[in-house]
Amino acid sequence: MPAIAQRPARPVAAATLLNPPPPAPAPQTDGGTIRTIGVEGSQRIEPETVRSYVKLRAGAPYTRETLDEALRDLFATELFADVQIRDDNGALTIIVKENPIINRVVFEGNKRIKEEKLTKELKLAPRQIFTRSKVRAEIARIIELYRRQGRFAASIEPKIVNLDQNRVDLVYEITEGPRSKVRQINIIGNTVFKDGELRGEMATKRSSFYRFFASNDTYDPDRLAYDQSKLRQFYLTKGYADFRVVSAVAELTPDRRDFIITYVVEEGDRYKFGDVNVESDLRDLKPETVKAIIPMKKGDWYNAKQVEDTVDAIGETAGLVGYAFTQVDPGFERDKETKTMAITFRISDAPRVYVEAVNINGNTVTQDKVVRREMRLAEGDAFNSIAIKRSQDRIQSLGFFQEKLEIKQTQGSAPDRVVLEANVEEKSTGELQLSAGYSSLERFIINASIRQRNFRGKGQELRTSVDYSTYSKSINLGFTEPYLFDKNIAVGGDIFRRDLNSFNFTQNGDRNTTYSQLTTGFQIRAGVPLTEYLSVAFRYGLSQDKISLDKNTYFYDPNGTGVNDTCDPLVAGRYLCDALGDRTTSSVGYSLVWDSLNNRIRPSAGERTVFSQDVAGLGGSVRYIRTSGETAKYWDLGRKFIFSVRAEGGAITPFKGNPPGRGSDTVRLSDRFFLGEPQIRGFDIRGVGPRVQRVPYVVTTNADGSTTVAESTDRATITDDALGGRAYYVTHLELEIPLGAGARELGIRPSIFLDAGSVFGLRYPDTQDYRPGDTRLLRPVFGADGARQCVDMAVPPALTSAVGGVCPTGTTPYSTALSTGFNEKYYGGSAKPRVSVGIGFNWNSPFGPLRLDIAKALLKQKGDDTKLFTFNVGTQF
Repeated sequence: MPAIAQRPARPVAAATLLNPPPPAPAPQTDGGTIRTIGVEGSQRIEPETVRSYVKLRAGAPYTRETLDEALRDLFATELFADVQIRDDNGALTIIVKENPIINRVVFEGNKRIKEEKLTKELKLAPRQIFTRSKVRAEIARIIELYRRQGRFAASIEPKIVNLDQNRVDLVYEITEGPRSKVRQINIIGNTVFKDGELRGEMATKRSSFYRFFASNDTYDPDRLAYDQSKLRQFYLTKGYADFRVVSAVAELTPDRRDFIITYVVEEGDRYKFGDVNVESDLRDLKPETVKAIIPMKKGDWYNAKQVEDTVDAIGETAGLVGYAFTQVDPGFERDKETKTMAITFRISDAPRVYVEAVNINGNTVTQDKVVRREMRLAEGDAFNSIAIKRSQDRIQSLGFFQEKLEIKQTQGSAPDRVVLEANVEEKSTGELQLSAGYSSLERFIINASIRQRNFRGKGQELRTSVDYSTYSKSINLGFTEPYLFDKNIAVGGDIFRRDLNSFNFTQNGDRNTTYSQLTTGFQIRAGVPLTEYLSVAFRYGLSQDKISLDKNTYFYDPNGTGVNDTCDPLVAGRYLCDALGDRTTSSVGYSLVWDSLNNRIRPSAGERTVFSQDVAGLGGSVRYIRTSGETAKYWDLGRKFIFSVRAEGGAITPFKGNPPGRGSDTVRLSDRFFLGEPQIRGFDIRGVGPRVQRVPYVVTTNADGSTTVAESTDRATITDDALGGRAYYVTHLELEIPLGAGARELGIRPSIFLDAGSVFGLRYPDTQDYRPGDTRLLRPVFGADGARQCVDMAVPPALTSAVGGVCPTGTTPYSTALSTGFNEKYYGGSAKPRVSVGIGFNWNSPFGPLRLDIAKALLKQKGDDTKLFTFNVGTQF
């Protein structure tokens, strides 16, 4: 407070501020008649106003008691810091000292609660009258704010700085103190269940060093009451119907830093279910029908949660036949002698209900029709609880609104009418995604994409993405209209261009571009639903691929004409030479989709299965049929644990068989399946499956002058080319693990996973083995003029150019060896699974969604490329 420090005035101490000296007693008098009433000391308040606050009047009698009452009345106005009454034989003078005006309110020491929040909670403000009672109330309010944060050691020392014109600055000196943790949770009276098991059921946890993300280890009175209900609920699910919490006491430790919580409980006897009956007043819901959905049987251990779930299930069943406000009351008959609990579910009579109106509230950007078309009920329809639940899931799956959407049901204008209200809260639907990764093949990889999932508030999707690395670049533009002309027909399209420069490692450890694949094309799509959960989609795509190799590196002139017109399999490999050329792919395909997920963005229950086929050959130069399928199922295990199983696989079959002999495969390189990151975490991009490694020979000269030839063991000198396969499969098992409330507030969602899969089915390639000195490694040499070089054997290594492809007399064609030799080895053709396990972290960070994966390959095949760590990050707008 530099401004305060510069003032000569001294702040008034807190004790003086909150505990002022008692007012001076009325003057000793025997009483008499009031002759006059004067006022002294008033500045802002008119004297007549001061006199109006007391019952004293000129000409009226007075006593000491009436003067005391006048003093109390004046202090009760809270306008005065001090009041005295002087009596001069009936001439009364009221001497007042007015309370000052607050110039400003200042907070010092507050870090955990911002000044804006404190100011919003307090009532005293500048230009208001300062009173001690109001300051005490304000301090209590600030203390309560800190207690809500678990800071019970917080203290407030108020001070005032006197200014001129009877003004003051009010200063709150705040000592926040640490959060009051729960040091110990004691449970007394439990004999059946151990303390640790009961503490595990509570929301409040004991403080520990590893709970740095948690907030449930701080003391909260509301949570204390909640934990009592959790204990009771736990015992009731185990059959202890008489359980009760006798007392729950939270004691603050002497240092006021931590709490010790003690529960005293009575477990009581354990009960079993007795007779379970149903009484129904509904004509369309017979007791026999309801009994079929009741899970408990006579002799089972009593479970109150099971009873609650049964009540909900009966209510939903009644909703299926149109009864929205059915009352289901479970009646209990307790027999303490036999320790049984008989239950009768009474279903009260109610009229069949129809939807009177559907109201959409809270949508400011999204148009009403976008929400309404996801509703499975419309005005005039018979009420159906399952349709309500499905509507909630479909609206939530749009991804336009915050989670925990609920469609409320309120009474309509008549007993048989219901009004449905979908109260939505919109969230950002634009996504700016930036992904970065590190690959042993491509080094750093960057991906940027912009996606708007609710374009113009019509539910349309507009997207564009750009991928860039040293060896690959691509751009994609796409648009989807989910309801064409407000009909349940989805249409969309994509335009793309991909420039892929594949590469391998040279013998010197440098990366060498092998082939360039330039793909340009488009795809159009249309889809329609067949049932509530089943839909079909059709697509047509046209693309042109141009695959080429660097002629100066991978081509040679077998005829010595100076024109590099033949792909050299010794350098490029036979499979790359076979892939060269321009091809056009014209394909038509379809997908059958079964989708019962409760949320397509972040599902926790349901399943999704897709079967797809694409046929290439409707024009173009490529002929094949590609079949693929994928399925995913999610289970909510309770306590926010979500388990999922996902699997996918596919195969591609050409319309014509392979050529005779070993080597080439009819399915070209660019049409095959490749596997690795991100399909199988723990492996690099294209790191799984068939591949050819070219291992160079190393010639070593020994001390005796002899030479030794051996294969290189330096991984950096081995050329590695992924070939892909005709078929693949992948399986994922993942368990999402909940953290404490603090971590959930930060949006941190960790998971553990297991990935398994393989790509296979490729025809065995034609590998080559050339020892050092093999004449097949010789290739002609050409000069800068493009002419074949010739060597004069009499004066080597003098070179001269051939004329017309013919060497001059006395010279011979000059050739050089491509390398010291190499041995090509084929790996990864097996269908045996590769398996990896790891942990992942999803974090809704301040700068956007962040995904981290750390995975370890457990099963791999020789030649596979592994990878430990990946991440990507994005943001929303």
